[in-house]
Amino acid sequence: MPETLPSPVETPYRWRWAALAALLTAEAMNLLDSTIVQVAGPTVHEALGGAVSDIQWFSTAYTLPFAVLLITGGRLGDIFGRRRVFRVGVTGFLLSSLACAMSPSAELLIGFRAVQGAAAAMIIPQTIGLIKTMFAGPGMSKALGSIGPVMGLSAVCGPVLGGVLTHANLFGSSWRSVFLVNVPLSVLVLAIAPKMMENRAPRRPGLDPTGTALATLGVGLIVYPLVESDITRLSTASWMALSAGLAVLVVFAGNQRRTARRGGRPLVEVSLFTRRVFPAALLTSTLFFAVTTGLTLVVVLEKQLGESATVLTAGLTLVPWSVGMAVTSWVAGAYLVPRFGDRVLFAGLGVVIAGLVAAVFAYPAASPVPLLCALLVVGLGVGLFTPAFFTSALHVVSPQEVGSAAGLINAVQQLGSTLGVAVLGGAYLGGSGGAPHAAQVAFATAAGLALVCVVTSALMRPPR
Repeated sequence: MPETLPSPVETPYRWRWAALAALLTAEAMNLLDSTIVQVAGPTVHEALGGAVSDIQWFSTAYTLPFAVLLITGGRLGDIFGRRRVFRVGVTGFLLSSLACAMSPSAELLIGFRAVQGAAAAMIIPQTIGLIKTMFAGPGMSKALGSIGPVMGLSAVCGPVLGGVLTHANLFGSSWRSVFLVNVPLSVLVLAIAPKMMENRAPRRPGLDPTGTALATLGVGLIVYPLVESDITRLSTASWMALSAGLAVLVVFAGNQRRTARRGGRPLVEVSLFTRRVFPAALLTSTLFFAVTTGLTLVVVLEKQLGESATVLTAGLTLVPWSVGMAVTSWVAGAYLVPRFGDRVLFAGLGVVIAGLVAAVFAYPAASPVPLLCALLVVGLGVGLFTPAFFTSALHVVSPQEVGSAAGLINAVQQLGSTLGVAVLGGAYLGGSGGAPHAAQVAFATAAGLALVCVVTSALMRPPR
């Protein structure tokens, strides 16, 4: 039985928002850690030696276990309590970050990066459930709306921070500082975590070993070739792995239905798929995060490859996007979503598409101003979309389904981000040597994906 807990109304106001800040810091740490090493990778390889392919594995070793264990991480929160699993995950993240910073060889660093990814998979699925526990009504929309700007700023700051810390060589730490930065953040989160409200599923579920194995294998077979292969082309072996992964997930879906019919405890709450709202939300999330993550890569690549700009300049180009997203996420969560509901979601998609079309016509240009303005419009749209999406996707989720829903949403976000890097990055790099029209192709492709999002978002509306 779940322990008796105070309601959100009875919890001191200041601690609810302090707890939210801790949850968002944990989200930021994950996003920073998935991108910060990309810039520091060559320096790490120069210091530790090893094969050149290790540079890619410094990031892949983190991304792969994180993606495949998200669903299991959500279920662990259902079983043992979301606050407890969150604290265990943050502790593991802290210790593995220290181990990464102290690694004497590339092989050990790759191993500790995998532990980091597994710890992050225990942290991130608990965020949505804990927010739903601590907030209600308009407060929940505002809290969920804060996720968007944090994700945007973290995604932009990761490469910039990695370059700054590595170049600064603080106290002779060189590349090790990109991992040590997690230590004070983790300590801060752990200090505030006891103030969070504990929460778990009303009925204690099981881990479902067969379902866990199938889900892990299926997601791994899909994600691995996307993060390991050259994003401009996939080999026959990669296509075979992707096909096998899809087949395993089909088997997984059948296994979950059979387990539920027999009265067992499936890894995923099958009831989530008895209504069209949640499956449509998963598809929408996959497409939308493919657009946003893929485009940030395209902008950085165009600046560095097409215009020979520095890493810092490339990162700063994304600042208008993040500023726009920060402003409208707060406004939408605090005022617009409580008043207008899912109409804000469609308004956000409309603004995103307008910004993407404007970005297509921003190339070629003698001045960076047209592109910066277009990215600002895209950011404004993303900020409108994010709180409305999470509110619409989760309002039909029961307490028993929260862990499965959070794990699935975060898993498809990761999958969407990986697909976005592969598809939009490939659309750009597949152009003629990084010429301006290659960026136009990538932005036009993103606009097409955003139009599909409009259709899948319409399916999120519950039938009358």
